[in-house]
Amino acid sequence: MLIYNTTYHVEAGLDRNFLIWMRECYIPEVEKQGMLHTPRLARLLSHQEEGNVSYALQWEVADSATLHRWHREQGVKLQEEMTGIFKDKVVGFPTLMEIIK
Repeated sequence: MLIYNTTYHVEAGLDRNFLIWMRECYIPEVEKQGMLHTPRLARLLSHQEEGNVSYALQWEVADSATLHRWHREQGVKLQEEMTGIFKDKVVGFPTLMEIIK
């Protein structure tokens, strides 16, 4: 099992709209596809840049091949939609992590 994390830096003042879009549009749309599971959305409390609010969205994914397929089939379209709505006021940085116990 892998964790696909994206940390988003959101311009202050847009964070409320960003969260609404994430909860009502982005997350439900990703869940429909069924490749990414168990979303967790969190606000970052450390390493804040002035003028920004940061959030992390994490998903569980079976393997990197599934993530690559999701990215091709859905991720690129959702990124384009986000850019169309928020322009350069929201920037995301993805990270792929492996769970080790």
